[in-house]
Amino acid sequence: MRPLPLYLEPRLEAPLRSLLEERDLLHTLTDALGSPLNLLLPEQIAHNLARFQAVYRKHHLTGRIHFAHKANRSSALVRRLAATDAGVDVASLAELQHALGAGCLPERIMATGPKNREYLWLAARTGVTVHLDSRAELDDLAELVRKQALPRVRVMPRLSGFLAPGVTVLTRPSRFGTDVAELDELLDALERHRDAVETTGVAYHLDTTGLAEKAVALESCVTVMNECRRRGLRPRTVDIGGGFGVDYLADGAQWERYTTELTDAVLGKRPPLTWQGHGYGLRAESGRLRGALGLYPAHRPVAAAAYLDELLSSPAPTLGRPLGTLLLENLYDLAVEPGRALADQCGATLARVLEVRRTAAGEPLVRLEMNARDVGLEEHGVLMDPLLVPRPGAPERTAGAPDGDPVGVYLIGNLCLETDLITRRTVFLPRLPAPGDLLAFANTAGYLMDFSAGRALRQPVARKVAAYRQDGAWRWRLDEQYWPVDVTTAEEHRGDGQP
Repeated sequence: MRPLPLYLEPRLEAPLRSLLEERDLLHTLTDALGSPLNLLLPEQIAHNLARFQAVYRKHHLTGRIHFAHKANRSSALVRRLAATDAGVDVASLAELQHALGAGCLPERIMATGPKNREYLWLAARTGVTVHLDSRAELDDLAELVRKQALPRVRVMPRLSGFLAPGVTVLTRPSRFGTDVAELDELLDALERHRDAVETTGVAYHLDTTGLAEKAVALESCVTVMNECRRRGLRPRTVDIGGGFGVDYLADGAQWERYTTELTDAVLGKRPPLTWQGHGYGLRAESGRLRGALGLYPAHRPVAAAAYLDELLSSPAPTLGRPLGTLLLENLYDLAVEPGRALADQCGATLARVLEVRRTAAGEPLVRLEMNARDVGLEEHGVLMDPLLVPRPGAPERTAGAPDGDPVGVYLIGNLCLETDLITRRTVFLPRLPAPGDLLAFANTAGYLMDFSAGRALRQPVARKVAAYRQDGAWRWRLDEQYWPVDVTTAEEHRGDGQP
């Protein structure tokens, strides 16, 4: 008896679902612009912004929501946000140049990430806010401001290494930010450089999505803000960064079933689910399960704006009051830097099927006109099924239909590398694809679309298309040709993010 197929169906909101149902349009675009092809929905990022703004209103908080630019290289997404009151978090000199050129005002830009002198110079010259990663970076910035006779630069020291009261809350060590154990020396340096920098707040960096760890960090930052004020500094904003997450899957039961079956496969209790028995961090030793599952939690019922709401509603570890109330009592602004969460449902990646064949063991291989770096599902540990978009004139076949049973396949890339696997796991499709069909990978705009894309073997990187609704139909422009000249601003949408 054949095992039942294991699906991981992507969560699709109405705009992205509607676009991916336009089969003729998808094939026309791919024929014209090549495979792979990235689709972007600029209006969706404005809707997502409105959802975060609704959480701010619920907790009576003020402050700015910044898009973490590194999540996607798109011009259309950044230009669309420039037409709102959102900000942008840039993490390189080129991203800063891009944000300024997209129409983002300097007072809405946060410069983060490792910085060379050129990056610091442009940040200081244009008047953006600089996240300080270390005292050395502060010293470099202050020296540059003095030598260039520039106005004081707005800065926010970024902290890490927070300690929880009572029971220890484990956190991953971070290579970013200044450890709170060195706080006194950092504040001393900020006081020394008051002629060159203005301390407008503090920020934290955590390599985690754990609510408990974020609660410790946020409360600690409020304490640091109070110490800054005692020293005569005038900070106003606590920046809690990103890490709000995305719910990628439509059905949580599918995720629970898949991870259970994967465990059984690693233990040899069922046929393998992955290429050459890959365990995603799990392994069997003497019949026992070892290791840890190295996958993104693809089903997250509380994610994005809802995650921020839950964090602000959580009690402060020491003071006990909700964290949102703690900010409000101190009249502090809140800044956030979502990347993946603001890009949720903002795009998809299309790939053309080139070849279908079988291994010596009879396993179907589907070779796509893309490589693993063009859609970073495996690199980022995100498991989602692609959607099959049949070529024009192909017969319609659906899962369970008499003329086509679902089939499990491995998706392989177009590089001459054994490791170029689009999916290490078996992916179940309604039928066996055929050359000329498309596979659509949904919800890839946040880190999965172009974060790692390269030109290995001189293969072209995917072009980008910005799609939008106009007069009841889908229209499109090349990403670099999209400008939000005649669009509605996000402030004119309801608080739930819907038009």
